[in-house]
Amino acid sequence: VSTFDALGRVLAAEVRSQLDVPPHDNTSMDGYALRVADLRGPGTVLPVAQRIAAGQVGAVLAPGSAARIFTGAPVPEGADAVVPQEQCEALEGAAVRIDAVPPAGQWIRRRGEDVRAGSSVLPSGTRLTPQALGLAASVGAATLTVRRRPRVALFSTGDELVMPGEPLKPGAIYNANRYTLRALLQGAGCEVSDLGIVPDRLDATRAALRSAAAGHDLILTSGGVSVGEEDHLKPAAAAEGRIDLWQIAIKPGKPLAFGAVRRGDDGGGEALLIGLPGNPVSSFVTFLLAVRPVLQALQGMPSTEPAGLLLRADFDWPRPDARREFLRARRNAEGGLELFPNQSSGVLTSAVWAEGLIDNPPGQAIARGDAVRFVPFSEWMS
Repeated sequence: VSTFDALGRVLAAEVRSQLDVPPHDNTSMDGYALRVADLRGPGTVLPVAQRIAAGQVGAVLAPGSAARIFTGAPVPEGADAVVPQEQCEALEGAAVRIDAVPPAGQWIRRRGEDVRAGSSVLPSGTRLTPQALGLAASVGAATLTVRRRPRVALFSTGDELVMPGEPLKPGAIYNANRYTLRALLQGAGCEVSDLGIVPDRLDATRAALRSAAAGHDLILTSGGVSVGEEDHLKPAAAAEGRIDLWQIAIKPGKPLAFGAVRRGDDGGGEALLIGLPGNPVSSFVTFLLAVRPVLQALQGMPSTEPAGLLLRADFDWPRPDARREFLRARRNAEGGLELFPNQSSGVLTSAVWAEGLIDNPPGQAIARGDAVRFVPFSEWMS
């Protein structure tokens, strides 16, 4: 793809430089290039023999002379320092008085000090940030070889779900997960096929899985993964493929399915399947924990665990759960962490209010002043 269009893509081949960056010694200041040996001390007057702007190449600097030079311009052969114009005074008759004696090498950016020819500047598996695109451009890479975007089919299950803009019938709720998960997938660099809302019926769920498997790498669902009579994802997936994992010991987010669905007429194989819980915070948290590393693997990236921060708890959490907990929290003005008062898995306002999650081990009570592991959302989503 064009380097212009590669933001967020993942490199499939390393970028190796064919040139030194910078390609020549150049000045990082507007001023005068000279030989330090020509200065008898502050106040030395030198004739100005040439003027060199960025993009121009000057002549060899004659002994006993100076060159007027501008930021980014190649330093002429023979010069060994640049004196900024603030430490000089231009005189009539094409001369300059140098009011400070520089050390050799002052304000000269050396050839290859950033990148050496032949070196690898971006390894395969790098997700391309704005600064990475700039680095690729600096070594002349007009195009980049990237991994194909993961193709993800997304659908929700639940007869209670309606879309914003539709009338809210008694007993119905608006489908928040469809918006959250679609945005998370797009932010992770995926091509998303939104298959809408699937009724709470086994035959409809099986048909949706078969349709989603065609042409997709991953099927992501929300709802229908618990153990109620209207939760059909597990038997549907078992009939159309396989289930490898069912439930994880975290809170929020215990119901979670991982497996695969067989493809039909498009060459065989299978599409991975991840079924997330229906509660909106559970769905959000399990995406960060379980879907994110799968998407990294599909894009050829190394799977990375967010480092997190050890911060002070400015609250008490005296009744921990037996499961590993992820508590919605944010930093206060004193540098400590405060909790959202309602940690229910259905309270989506907590995920908007919070800056990240406290990763609390199973059975671990927290007392005010304890150090806890806090992972900002920015680390989960980078």
